[in-house]
Amino acid sequence: MIKDSNPDELKKNPADSIVEKIQALGQTNVAETGESNIHVLTIIGQVEGHMQLPPQNKTTKYEHLLPQLVAIEQNPKIEGLIVLLNTVGGDVEAGLALSEMIASLSKPTVSVVLGGGHSIGVPIAVATDYSFIVPTATMTIHPVRLTGLVIGVPQTFEYLDKMQDRVIQFVINHSKIKEETFKEFMFAKGNLTRDIGTNVVGNEAVAHGLIDEVGGIKEAIEKINEFIGEKDEEGEVLQ
Repeated sequence: MIKDSNPDELKKNPADSIVEKIQALGQTNVAETGESNIHVLTIIGQVEGHMQLPPQNKTTKYEHLLPQLVAIEQNPKIEGLIVLLNTVGGDVEAGLALSEMIASLSKPTVSVVLGGGHSIGVPIAVATDYSFIVPTATMTIHPVRLTGLVIGVPQTFEYLDKMQDRVIQFVINHSKIKEETFKEFMFAKGNLTRDIGTNVVGNEAVAHGLIDEVGGIKEAIEKINEFIGEKDEEGEVLQ
């Protein structure tokens, strides 16, 4: 005799759904969840761009984050965004795309640089309305580099220079650091072993105006709630 299936057994286990989300996006929740009015977006490992990186690399795929940012903007239940950064950098254009998306959100945004916010992680960190860095975190500022086949013609170097200028201008426009200081950090010699560039640690990043304040997740949540409160007050006045 065939036993009828229990409808409750056919329902999906919430734990299985969470595991699937972790496997697909590297996090437990996506923008649709209504448990909190603050969404936390994590950018870890290497920012993967148009080329797929080897499977052993820890990556953040920008094609996963762009739709999430659109969903955050459209979801009325989400009132603020916190971006957690622990990245070595990665694809320049993918990083700039994420930076521009975050900067263009109408909702309050706050970033927290944890272990590191290196290379293209710098524009992402400063793209938010307010930025924090923990005391032990570092940020590496260095020139834009190309990997793979490089055609040694003037046009290639001109393209590289323009791409680098895009990064510089974005950081200058979204932080308090002076252009001369940022370029000095970028092209410094001897600061990094066998390389050019500069490592700035927590308090130093704040002192030069690259990051707004030294702090962690507690300070970030307090700041985002402050922004949300200010926005709500503005909305009431407009009504």
